[in-house]
Amino acid sequence: MPILEIKDLSKNFGGLKAVSSFDLTLEENEIVGLIGPNGAGKTTVFNLITGIFPVSSGSIKFMGQDILGMKPFKITQLGIARTFQNIRLFKQCTVLENVRTIFHPRVKYGLMDSFLHTPRYSAEEERITEKSFELLKTMNLDDRAHLTAANLPYGDQRRLEIARALAGEPKLLLLDEPAAGMNPSEVGTLVEMIRFIRDHFNITILLIEHQMGVVMNVCERLVVLDFGEIIAAGLPEEIRNNQKVLEAYLGKGVVSA
Repeated sequence: MPILEIKDLSKNFGGLKAVSSFDLTLEENEIVGLIGPNGAGKTTVFNLITGIFPVSSGSIKFMGQDILGMKPFKITQLGIARTFQNIRLFKQCTVLENVRTIFHPRVKYGLMDSFLHTPRYSAEEERITEKSFELLKTMNLDDRAHLTAANLPYGDQRRLEIARALAGEPKLLLLDEPAAGMNPSEVGTLVEMIRFIRDHFNITILLIEHQMGVVMNVCERLVVLDFGEIIAAGLPEEIRNNQKVLEAYLGKGVVSA
């Protein structure tokens, strides 16, 4: 059974067709890149998968279950997590608190345990803190756990957002431009980190990224969008020299010249 199966997905905003007849199947433990020029509809696809936008037509199945019409929090509970193109951290909370908050909808104690600070409450809070530190260590942020998130460098904020997404224990992780704002050294580290995350957490990753060095080095296959439609799909080496892809990025006149 595929992890994710999307068929004939479309999204209209009034008279504008943002996504048209989009098909995608993700198998377990794949790393797949969704690329294309600005405005191609990539983030709209993420918003449709995660229930932020209602679908105009088509189907989305996650691990065989139809998720159309589900609220975003329900989709998250099923096992789909994401990061955002514009970082959405709790900026005034600490790095540790940002990760800990994701565990609390699944805590194993009740309101009275919390009020009375029972042994069950204390044990669960300790477990959450330990798990949070493990995730921060994975992202090389454990030494900054008690810093305010707003005071982190931009690249570290990106990594914190990934750590927070992983706290939901997803089976599918959607990364929206994870390398944005990172310097070349950080980008190189990110590539290795994405592979590690896939292997260590046994998850499937779909990522949007404009830095071709990232997608060509970490993705096993690529899907290319332009004006909401798939114009190419295949292995990175096949996409690199695809005429339609080059024209989408550079312009038909430039490529022909």
